[in-house]
Amino acid sequence: MHRESPLATDKGILMKPAAAILCVLSLAGPLNADNPTDIGGRLELFADESLIGEMTGDVTQHLHKPEPKEVVLTTDKPWEGNTCAYYTIFQDGDLYRMYYRGSHADPKTRKGQHREVTCYAESRDGVHWIKPELGLFEWDGSKANNIVLDGLGTHCFVAFKDGNPTCAAEARYKGISRGNPAGLYVFQSPDGIRWSLIQKKPVITKGAFDSQNLAFWDPHTKQYVDYHRTFVNGVRAIMTCTSPDFVTWTEPVLLKYPAGTPKQHLYTNAIRPYERAPHIRIGFPTRYIPKGSQVEPVFMSSRDGLHFHRWTEPVIPMTAPKDRNGNRSNYMANGLVRLPGNDREYAVYGTEAYYTGPDSRLRRFMYRIDGFVSIRSGSSGGELITKPLTFSGNTLSLNLAVHQGGSARVEIQSSEGKPLKGFSLSDSKRLAGDEISVSAAWDTGSDVSDLAGKHVRLRFELKNSDLYSIRFLNRE
Repeated sequence: MHRESPLATDKGILMKPAAAILCVLSLAGPLNADNPTDIGGRLELFADESLIGEMTGDVTQHLHKPEPKEVVLTTDKPWEGNTCAYYTIFQDGDLYRMYYRGSHADPKTRKGQHREVTCYAESRDGVHWIKPELGLFEWDGSKANNIVLDGLGTHCFVAFKDGNPTCAAEARYKGISRGNPAGLYVFQSPDGIRWSLIQKKPVITKGAFDSQNLAFWDPHTKQYVDYHRTFVNGVRAIMTCTSPDFVTWTEPVLLKYPAGTPKQHLYTNAIRPYERAPHIRIGFPTRYIPKGSQVEPVFMSSRDGLHFHRWTEPVIPMTAPKDRNGNRSNYMANGLVRLPGNDREYAVYGTEAYYTGPDSRLRRFMYRIDGFVSIRSGSSGGELITKPLTFSGNTLSLNLAVHQGGSARVEIQSSEGKPLKGFSLSDSKRLAGDEISVSAAWDTGSDVSDLAGKHVRLRFELKNSDLYSIRFLNRE
């Protein structure tokens, strides 16, 4: 396997990737056949090395970038401006909700020109957004605006819909933001529009909160989770803590990364459970480059919410459209949503044109479902062999794109690496096309139920292909 290895400055800023090479590498030393990973019927991504045993030939982990689309919001109202920031977007039934800071600064002095407020927009398709006149707060003598918060918390307010089944109706929507005295304050709302403080003092006080600090209910661990900003020896970093009730929080701890991960300023974090695989958390932290105060989002993932595998190549580079290479002009919004009628992609959103104009903009980008990182094979072909695992289900489903001139086959082995009868490469049907969920099949069919619960490994023979995820399902 080859990995893009950053050449870093003393500030830990990526300069350029190392040249690609072909090699064979065992990522975890000898494969432990006696201690397999039980994946059950979970969807598994290849965004980290958790399931990768060996990769040989022309095969590597490949980081993907979302495809840029149109501008979906321009902050052109008097209470908005050129420093609007810290967007949060989530789907709520048939409605998409957006929260963001309304603010404006003099382009030369960078001094604020009016007070900060929290604004709200909504959409039925995630593309066309309206700013409803809510009538809640006055601006220049009129309440005809989309302001939902005015006062404490407006600098970096983040909202979410609480998935806790025991949540009270008046707190179905929750929010978190910084305030004074210094710390993070928590909010509640029955409708996502009318907000009130849960208590008048901060619930988290360890950290530095001038960023998009966020929280959510984790359906996998059954608790509230916070990720917020701090400083370590002058470098921006991310902390996390948990809570059973959204008020009482554990002592925050710093995120951890593998040895050799460059130390870089990380501003916002945009971390969330991945809805198709909630045991995995994904994040789009914004790397801050002090020289020029530029920013660009990167990608990371975690199996425990504390130890993250972080990629160094930006997923929305400063060269993406448009006006992204200025001071703080390229943040990833806190949001990952599916759009109506599209079961193959996720939408993410990125900011642009911070400070430079009379307003700023938010642009839509699109990811393939599970398409953050793939096992990519080139024209020479290669193989991936997983670590030993057990599963439940009767069918192996693959998120797989086989490109022109390519092919893909799957073998199921014993945990010691021997092909199982009827499931060898020579028995495997060649896969083609581009499918979010295609069943692996052999001469005897696709039924693997006799192997459920047994210690096995998967061997993929790939050529001109991208393998994004795997999952064992029960199919008729």
